[in-house]
Amino acid sequence: MAGCKTNQGQFHPLFDHIVLLSAPAEVLLARIATRTNNPYGKRPEERDDVIDHLNTVEPLLRVTATVEIDTTAPVEHVVQQLEALTKH
Repeated sequence: MAGCKTNQGQFHPLFDHIVLLSAPAEVLLARIATRTNNPYGKRPEERDDVIDHLNTVEPLLRVTATVEIDTTAPVEHVVQQLEALTKH
C-alpha cells in the first residue's frame, strides 16, 4: 500500500513495516521536472507545495516509519531493500 492520510495511524498495526521512501528536495524537484506521465509539480505553486510538504508532512511520517529508504540510491537497490523487508 502507498499513500498518506490523516487516519493512517489506525492501520499501522496491520502491517509489518511502515516504510518512508525519502529523497532530498532537489532530487524530488528534478524528478518532477523531467517526468512525462504526471503534470503535477510543473507549476511554481505546486513546486512550493512539494517543498512545504517535505518540511511539514515528511517529519511526521518519519516519526511513525519503522524503516526509511533513501531513494537517491539506484532503483535496483531500493527494490532490494523493499524485497528484504518481505522476508521473515
